[in-house]
Amino acid sequence: MSPMRWRMLRHRLPALAAALFLVSGAFLATAQDLASFNEKTTVHTLDNGWTFIIVERPVAPVFSFATYANVGAAQEIPGITGLAHMFEHMAFKGTPNIGTTNYKAEKRAIEELEAAYQVMQTERLSPRSDPERLQQLEARFKEMEKKADEYVIKNEFGDIIDREGGTGLNAFTNSDVTGYFYSLPANKFELMAYLESERFLHPVFREFYKERDVVKEERRMRIESQPFRRLLEQIVSAAFQAHPYHQPVVGYMSDLNSITITDAEDFYRTYYVPSNLVTAVVGDIKADEILPIIEKYFGRIPVGPAPPALRTVEPTQIAEKTVVLKDPSQPMYLEAYHKPAATDIDEPVYDAIDDILFTGRTSRMYRSLVRDKKIAIAAQSFTGFPGNKYPGLWFALAVPSRDASTEEVQTAVRAELERLKIEDVSDEELARFKTRAKADLVRSLRSNQGLAENLARYHTLFGDWRELFRYIDRLDAVTKADIRRVANVVFKDSNRTVGMIVTETAQADEDKGSAQGES
Repeated sequence: MSPMRWRMLRHRLPALAAALFLVSGAFLATAQDLASFNEKTTVHTLDNGWTFIIVERPVAPVFSFATYANVGAAQEIPGITGLAHMFEHMAFKGTPNIGTTNYKAEKRAIEELEAAYQVMQTERLSPRSDPERLQQLEARFKEMEKKADEYVIKNEFGDIIDREGGTGLNAFTNSDVTGYFYSLPANKFELMAYLESERFLHPVFREFYKERDVVKEERRMRIESQPFRRLLEQIVSAAFQAHPYHQPVVGYMSDLNSITITDAEDFYRTYYVPSNLVTAVVGDIKADEILPIIEKYFGRIPVGPAPPALRTVEPTQIAEKTVVLKDPSQPMYLEAYHKPAATDIDEPVYDAIDDILFTGRTSRMYRSLVRDKKIAIAAQSFTGFPGNKYPGLWFALAVPSRDASTEEVQTAVRAELERLKIEDVSDEELARFKTRAKADLVRSLRSNQGLAENLARYHTLFGDWRELFRYIDRLDAVTKADIRRVANVVFKDSNRTVGMIVTETAQADEDKGSAQGES
């Protein structure tokens, strides 16, 4: 699972478009660049529904790709949270032809393992569970697990890629999508086509329960042992009353204790159908040469029914909510406000608000809280969290300085939000936002990998990679009046969820306990 990016604004904006606009220090007309880019881009959808975006970029004899599965934690249901992320892990375990010494025997062993686990789980979850019988069933399960492990060639999938000169092998899961990517020498395209099609045609859920333990440890390390992440999980849970965005991507621990190979197979059959997948390929390749290879390997994956659409819509928040985490750690203050999805027409306005308030030492929050009042040691924001496919959250975050109170920080943050509602931003602030946003986009696209990810991301989100270019026009169209209008709509008490870490030392807890005992 990829880490949360503090500046999700930079992650979301169309880096590709800005890079193509920037020529000799000047931005060209949209139509010109789009026409030029179209000449190098081929979009091809296989008969089974899998879409490929191919960009010929012969800068070096390498290529990168990114595959986006249009499924994340938001598609999970109670009882199987964490399964989208779990499948991401399993996608590296190999196939019937990779990662095994004897797949026929291994397949039987995995089936026996799963049967043993299902019996054990039924007993474990029974309200009248028999401890002695459960112990016997656990022993049987461990025996079957050991038997299945005898056939495993560990990490063979990744070892093949490393051996053939591959770099950057990785994946991520968030609330909206699951992504897979790496780079290879240009003459290894057919190898990539074989490996990627194979792992989505014939995934093998080997070492599932061992890997589940790895994910459980990941939850302990990344959330349960991190005060900020624990607070963030609680804020999101409070802010989303109905929508599955309230579910953590890594899953709840009780669900991780219970998800099974059977659950994972059902999830795979539902969501990893070709029509739910987009792959972008960028580098020293030619579309007419690689399309037959794509057809040969990816075309063999059978058509599947389109996954069900998400039905739940988060109701309008009608009351301010507050989450307080008492912990012996650095104090922290957050405010979260509901905002529309990234496909909303006002998305560039939120980017402008984010930038003007928080980006750099000239930003309003930095100058007010850190430089002038000295009540915070840091002030940041992040947006589009936990996702941006559906309406999500915009966050303001401040870390109070040693002698400052949470109340002081809260007052200062809200003063800047109110100011945005009643005063126009300056010409300089607006211009600086637009210039900086475009420059950041250019910097984010210095690699084939960055370009491939942007293409896959925007095609998955909008259904058309050309939204990269259209977004630039929308960015340039943001006005002062837009910022005031959106600020007045969003920054309302009833739309707000507050979260804070209040430092409470172990000694304070002991003193409190002693005082209660004396009374």
